[in-house]
Amino acid sequence: MDGLTLSLICLAAVLVLIALRMPIGVALPVVSLVGFWYLKGTATALSVVREAPYAFAANWDLSAIPMFVLMGSIVFASGIAGALFHSARLWLSGLPGGLAVAANIASAGFAAGCGSSMASAAAMSRLAVPEMRKAGYQDGLATGVVASAGTIAALIPPSILLVLYGIFAETSIADLLIAGIIPGILTALAYTFMIIVRCSLQPDLAPKVDIDIENLRRERWRSLGQIWPLIVIIVAIIGGIYTGSITPTEAGAAGSLLALVMAVLQRRIDLKGFLGAVREAMVTTAQIFFVGIGALMFTRLLSLSGASQMLSDMIAPLGLDPVLIILAISVIYLILGMFLDPIGIMLITMPVFIPLIQAMDMNMIWFGVIVVKFIEIGMLTPPLGFNVFVVKGVVGESISLGTIFRGVGWFLVCDVVVVALMIIFPELSTFLPDLM
Repeated sequence: MDGLTLSLICLAAVLVLIALRMPIGVALPVVSLVGFWYLKGTATALSVVREAPYAFAANWDLSAIPMFVLMGSIVFASGIAGALFHSARLWLSGLPGGLAVAANIASAGFAAGCGSSMASAAAMSRLAVPEMRKAGYQDGLATGVVASAGTIAALIPPSILLVLYGIFAETSIADLLIAGIIPGILTALAYTFMIIVRCSLQPDLAPKVDIDIENLRRERWRSLGQIWPLIVIIVAIIGGIYTGSITPTEAGAAGSLLALVMAVLQRRIDLKGFLGAVREAMVTTAQIFFVGIGALMFTRLLSLSGASQMLSDMIAPLGLDPVLIILAISVIYLILGMFLDPIGIMLITMPVFIPLIQAMDMNMIWFGVIVVKFIEIGMLTPPLGFNVFVVKGVVGESISLGTIFRGVGWFLVCDVVVVALMIIFPELSTFLPDLM
């Protein structure tokens, strides 16, 4: 059996085991272990099991992940999402679909502080959906905006997906984090534009909210006093990474410390809340590392079998249009996104796609941002859009799953436009890193 055939069988076996509800962090190492045993025998298989966990966990660049996760947990526990939505509502409620626009902008801001799509969707579902329904907004718009805007967290720093991509692609993590800023902002602006246009043409989607003009200006400026800690954290992280004065790991550590100090000063978190945030960060980090170790073993299996090099040697001489390659990869990611979680998708596919992209001599920074965008779109597509199910879990039986999926439809159209712009104009992803 040649290496490519063996690798395809192993990949199919991983997907079958996942379909049978075996955790990704178990399926990857089990299949890899069997593959090593088939190729090189028991001794080699056991040596990989003994060495791979340390090789993965001892990577210094990965220390950014627990720091970013802890920062997000503290920000989430401090309840700053509520202050963000309240401030955005005061400033933006006068626009057509103002509450939906506020939820979108608040989600983007919260994403820059937590780095988790599902955490952002869950927080805004609790805060924004009841407000929009109370104001007479249609359920599809109210739920669709919070599910979709949550995906911006994967692009705007801190992004765990971009960190993982940088590890496996051996690409600058700082460049990747900065590269996601413009696409993330562009996505938020596209959503905002679509909401305003739709609500202008269909006023029944979002009835106009009555505003107390007399107290509005005072309340607007007062609301900013509640969200300045998050603004400081965002500016410190992005500014530090962009100027090169701090590494991504140092940015995560500084962000965690800033988030904790400011939450304590504003009396937004107590000892119980802090310990809960630490516990959540530890569990999430352990899950990510467990899957990552399995992915490293799978990467080594593909390398040992020669499959990665064989695939690159087969594709490169064909002279295929890079755009066609990207479109084919996008289809794969969208399909996987219907069934798997984002980190699992990233770690399963990177060993296969990175050698191919390198053989095509594509820009690895640009490709990384494109990949993350594809993965996040997959979190909105049926039958298993993770963000949609997060929102459904919050709103309960009062809104049907079909209504939420229909609600994200218009946002998916915006995502397609943004992806097209990113493919046509790679500078959207590479401009800021090139200035660093």
